[in-house]
Amino acid sequence: MGCEYSKLTTCCGDSDLDGVIREAQNVEKEDKSEVGDVPAFREYTVEQLKKATSGFAAENIVSEHGEKAPNVVYKGKLDNQRRIAVKRFNRSAWPDSRQFLEEARSVGQLRNPRLANLLGCCHEGDERLLVAEFMPNETLAKHLFHWETQPMKWAMRLRVALYLAQALEYCTSKGRALYHDLNAYRVVFDDDGNPRLSCFGLMKNSRDGKSYSTNLAFTPPEYLRTGRVTPESVIYSFGTLLLDLLSGKHIPPSHALDLIRDRNIQMLTDSCLEGQFSTDEGTELVRLASRCLQYEPRERPNPKSVVAALVPLQTETEVPSHQIMGLPHVATDFPLSPLGEACLRMDLTAIHEILESLGYKDDEGAATELSFQMWTNQVQETLNSKKKGDAAFRHKDYRAAIECYTQFIEVGTMVSPTVFARRSLSHLSSEMPEEALNDAVQAQVISPVWHIASYLQAASLFALGRENEAQIALKEGSVLEEKRNRTS
Repeated sequence: MGCEYSKLTTCCGDSDLDGVIREAQNVEKEDKSEVGDVPAFREYTVEQLKKATSGFAAENIVSEHGEKAPNVVYKGKLDNQRRIAVKRFNRSAWPDSRQFLEEARSVGQLRNPRLANLLGCCHEGDERLLVAEFMPNETLAKHLFHWETQPMKWAMRLRVALYLAQALEYCTSKGRALYHDLNAYRVVFDDDGNPRLSCFGLMKNSRDGKSYSTNLAFTPPEYLRTGRVTPESVIYSFGTLLLDLLSGKHIPPSHALDLIRDRNIQMLTDSCLEGQFSTDEGTELVRLASRCLQYEPRERPNPKSVVAALVPLQTETEVPSHQIMGLPHVATDFPLSPLGEACLRMDLTAIHEILESLGYKDDEGAATELSFQMWTNQVQETLNSKKKGDAAFRHKDYRAAIECYTQFIEVGTMVSPTVFARRSLSHLSSEMPEEALNDAVQAQVISPVWHIASYLQAASLFALGRENEAQIALKEGSVLEEKRNRTS
């Protein structure tokens, strides 16, 4: 081993060797330390996360307040097609990278289906980033306060309360009882419509930052006195969430407790829930919320007691969450467009016809609006390469199309997602699925919300035999296409 080490240091140098060893450890962790299908915690480079989020593109922001927020959350996709959420802290947060890494690594040891688990972090230079599982079905705040098609049903509200209590119970059992600023934006819904607690709240927004960003009316009374979060403070915040679930509104606890004391529970409950639950069920949930919101921290229940109180209240336990929520489900009822159907069937002829008829409409002028350089020989040659590639593509001469499009891409004067899409299909038709996948990913890097890039990734993944990832990419393409159709 010593001999091996000296050989490596001679050829790499110490700093390069550290990177090689770290990457090797990360790969080993990905391979060996999975719980279910969630990989073990690892460190990422800024470059990897830039690529995953299309250069931290504004179109990929999923956090509230968009770019104006002090810490922005982006959606992204790694090379292995795993979808991720990336939280990027502002530059003043976590000045000590070692403390940041220690805290992230500790949270990253947690693995539970009730959490949106922390997959890794990055602490290069001034950058401080967290990487978590991506949950595609919005936040509890969206479904409770800003719903579009249907209000959340009573059975689902009870399930949300139970799953969150179970998440807190699990974290407490693992020595991570503190959760910072628990609120409806911290609860996210996975592919199956199940609620999960975001792991981001298990870390502060900065080493010395505030633990509560919400209105003071919702802050635990002892936090206002001491500025410290305790396990009991988390239960108080859970009580405010129970009020949210009961009322469908963000009611200050003091006002809610006044209504409860006056036995005016009808004023507290969401009018959309009429006829969905009995008086006894409503009273039980109100009683639990009151216990969680006790002024004296020691009088509040612990997570285990909360779980025990919520289990008997559950209804429709056999019905999947996505069905109760009215969410389309990837494995069952997600509608597919003609292009989506063609990718699912691996009908390359149909995909070719659709791409050919589309032309370059989706390039937003990137390939045609040229500067005065257009008349230089280099640019003229580049345009000729593209024209020859287009002619070969039209006639299904895929080898020639690959060659010509490659010449166009390598010059780098113009950037065209459509060229990458066409070369992707050309690779697929030439039985080169790995190259096809790379091109489809590159098309998405250039144009993050382009549905065709997702569809071509799906087709490439089907060709590679990666069925589950292909279905996810197919769903992503459908979602993007539906959004595009709604706004066009």
